Amino acid sequence: MLETAVNVVNYSIPFFVVCMAIEGIAGFYWFGRKVYDRNDTFASLASGVGSVLVSLLVKGGIFGIMQTIYAASPLSLGHEWWVWVLCFVTFDFLFYFAHRFGHEVRIGWAAHIPHHSSRKYNLATALRQSWTHHYLFIFYTPLAALGFDPIMILIVNSVNTVYQFWIHTELVGKLGPLEWVLNTPSHHRVHHGSNPQYLDKNYAGAFIVWDRIFGTFVEEKQKVVYGLTKNIGSYNPVFVNFHEWRDMFRDVATAKSWKNKIKHIFLAPAWKPEEHKNS
Repeated sequence: MLETAVNVVNYSIPFFVVCMAIEGIAGFYWFGRKVYDRNDTFASLASGVGSVLVSLLVKGGIFGIMQTIYAASPLSLGHEWWVWVLCFVTFDFLFYFAHRFGHEVRIGWAAHIPHHSSRKYNLATALRQSWTHHYLFIFYTPLAALGFDPIMILIVNSVNTVYQFWIHTELVGKLGPLEWVLNTPSHHRVHHGSNPQYLDKNYAGAFIVWDRIFGTFVEEKQKVVYGLTKNIGSYNPVFVNFHEWRDMFRDVATAKSWKNKIKHIFLAPAWKPEEHKNS
């Protein structure tokens, strides 16, 4: 079962490849646009491969921690169909906060920024996953304490990840009533926008209702400008994955007080000490 949990995403790789091919052909012949850029796609795919390899190394440890919490919990919900549904919904709820942490706290942003570094928006961008974001599993440990089997949690995590693949495209417009409940390509395009009105919005995984509830929802209206507010200009997957860690640790090393060192890690990514705000 652990192997199944680890490999749900891996089993989906042929599906990903076929969908990317369809998107590229449809974009060119039906929409008259070049969907993929060679260098950008390379950076995305290389990041995706690296993330899968790291995942294979750390999933066992994550499972062990979850299993320890699960064994210590007085709760055990079993494996009925409704438990799977409840686990998926609860996981998605926690994903909202993990994702929000990845944007609004610098140490989270250092791990998450690779996914937003592409100035293109296509299905390959979905595969541009971070090599260092796996520590965010801590947000999902309450699931084990609530009595969800760790195997179930890992499988639900993978299914949630696969769901989010299809929303990384410009070729799908708005989807009517589904826009009220589900995270859709339109909603997620906003999330990847560097436009001021789109920054730090639409954190949802599968259900956009969390953003509507917590006040972070914005509808797609103006054309989305993809990428970072300050783009990195590199397609090197190592640089893509570690440049923000480098910058964060450099700021920590040069900070003039321990208080500011800590703030560089745990405050917003754009935070600067007073003496640097006007520089």
